[in-house]
Amino acid sequence: MTNSNQSVLEVRNLSISYGDGDRRNGVVHDVSFSVAAGEVVALVGESGSGKTTTAQSVLGLLAGSGRVDAGSILLNGEDISRWNEKRLRGIRGPVVSLIPQDPSNSLNPVLAVGTQVREILEIHGRLSRKEADRRVIELLTHVGLPEPELRARQYPHELSGGMKQRVLIAIAIALKPALIIADEPTSALDVTVQRRILDLIDDLRREHGTSLLLVTHDLGIAADRSDRLVVLQNGRIQEEGPTPAVLAAPKSAYTRKLLSDAPSLAVKTNRPALDLSKPELVTVTGLTIDFDLPGRQRFRAVDGVSFSVPQGSTHAIVGESGSGKTTTIRAISGFQKASGGGIRIGETDVASLTSGTLRPFRRKVQLVYQNPWGSLDPKQTIFSIVEEPLLNFDPLPKPERASRVEAIIERVGLPTSVLSRLPHALSGGQRQRVAIARALVLEPEVVVLDEAVSALDVTVQAQILSLLGELQRDLGLTYLFVSHDLAVVRQIADTVSVLHNGRQVDYGPVEQIFERPTSDYTRELIEAVPGRKFPHHLHIAAQAAGQVS
Repeated sequence: MTNSNQSVLEVRNLSISYGDGDRRNGVVHDVSFSVAAGEVVALVGESGSGKTTTAQSVLGLLAGSGRVDAGSILLNGEDISRWNEKRLRGIRGPVVSLIPQDPSNSLNPVLAVGTQVREILEIHGRLSRKEADRRVIELLTHVGLPEPELRARQYPHELSGGMKQRVLIAIAIALKPALIIADEPTSALDVTVQRRILDLIDDLRREHGTSLLLVTHDLGIAADRSDRLVVLQNGRIQEEGPTPAVLAAPKSAYTRKLLSDAPSLAVKTNRPALDLSKPELVTVTGLTIDFDLPGRQRFRAVDGVSFSVPQGSTHAIVGESGSGKTTTIRAISGFQKASGGGIRIGETDVASLTSGTLRPFRRKVQLVYQNPWGSLDPKQTIFSIVEEPLLNFDPLPKPERASRVEAIIERVGLPTSVLSRLPHALSGGQRQRVAIARALVLEPEVVVLDEAVSALDVTVQAQILSLLGELQRDLGLTYLFVSHDLAVVRQIADTVSVLHNGRQVDYGPVEQIFERPTSDYTRELIEAVPGRKFPHHLHIAAQAAGQVS
């Protein structure tokens, strides 16, 4: 394929459908946009918006029964939309390449990392084996992997998520393509790792003059990293233009809604001042948790953590993978024995709980987990899922149980008609409302939310956060909110503990931690929150969305 003065990528009036028996369902409708040489264009939208399908069509990788029904896809001026698989294989790598979403599922688990990088070089027959081996080490070095010779010999399970994503980037840049498609390239990564990966992609793009089509649901990332935005909803473009212009004056109601709901772009919310007269309901003092390792060694997962949570408030526990936050809440919830220190919830000393007293304690503390797809039994109806805790704890007559279930389902904003359905018939946001209803049906004192909104689209996430705030005000609930997302934490929390390698490196009121963090690690976390590039534009956009006065 030859270069020209035309756009590297030009998508014209693209329509795509998927087969469903004898019917076809249109998922992309008359979409047009272009990507110039060296430009970053972000395709932004929620699940079902058509952004990933659009990106897959550029690679000729539509899933299953996907089909381009109309329009054209011009790569360096040549229409590839009807090419066969053999011709498409010839351009994947040298002309257009992909950085996929999930590094854990995108590498072959039984092949060494170096072998997988070398494959792309060998497929296109450009180098001898010796030259390819040398090029593999160069690429792994180039993407910032420490000890590249060692990494080349390792298998994917031996690498962290950030390291695996760097390997995928090395594969994507190996043949210096004109266009890289990055499909949610950091959604599975911690915030500081996310920033380093995005910085790496930016540096490599500038170095090679490569164009980037960035597919993301995160408007904060799009705001920081793109030259132009294309906003998709239900397979149709709602808005398109230079990123600063779209952020400053969004024309479509949908874009305004995305902006107002995105935590990383939200103007600081004014939560009521913490009521210091309320008694402390949760008190953690010098909590230490050790795990046994082979060879009589011990690993300290939590090291001297202390905090307290006034009744009716929200305390966030923040940290990246391996920080000890999940281990901490498992101990607070009575699922993990502490090695040292103390935990009190009300008058209960959690360390002194026995098998006989643990059961009534579980009524006081209920959990809502991260993944609404995995936390609900797929074979139970919604009624049975919400009723189950009442069967386990409350010997109530059947009509009273039914009344309690219906009341709590309505309380979380769902119609009682969902009670006869199975989880698969509900959206992610509806499922998470069911999970919250199940946690609240026993009228607990403390609700532990373990990354409870991180798997949700931004507008659904905003709805769940609003619901949690409403329930807290009306029912006097106390929340422990576990998250790696400081933007969400700033919206919902009164106080926060920042954990790093098992230690608490910052603790206090949320605004104090954001405005005057005491640790370098907390500062790094705050600086890694996306959406900081256009604060003035975002304030204007928030005003347009009616978010601030």
